[in-house]
Amino acid sequence: MRTVYPIFRYPDPRAAIDWLCSAFGFQVHSVHEAPDGTVAHAELVLDTGMIMLGGRADAASRPADDDWSVYVAVPDVDAHCARARAAGAEITREPFDTDYGSRDYAARDLAGTVWSFGTYRP
Repeated sequence: MRTVYPIFRYPDPRAAIDWLCSAFGFQVHSVHEAPDGTVAHAELVLDTGMIMLGGRADAASRPADDDWSVYVAVPDVDAHCARARAAGAEITREPFDTDYGSRDYAARDLAGTVWSFGTYRP
């Protein structure tokens, strides 16, 4: 079972899905739309790997290094967050419950990379 999933943000997620499938051979596992019809979340597979992607909320105000992240599935988000905080991680998003049943949080590591952790397992 997978536990680590790269996450990418694109200005046009539908175009990115088409391109990633055409250029790199990914296959669509799932696409979840927002109420306005835009791509809220998508999962693409390649062999045994999977990536997740979505759109940018506001491309003009987002730093370039926020266009990608890593999502790691963990069994206990709150305990994991406490451990990361104690080790000096900057918690960029406190633990929260999602509308799709996951509990997530995000942290920045010592090099500035954003990591997302949660209970969701595609």
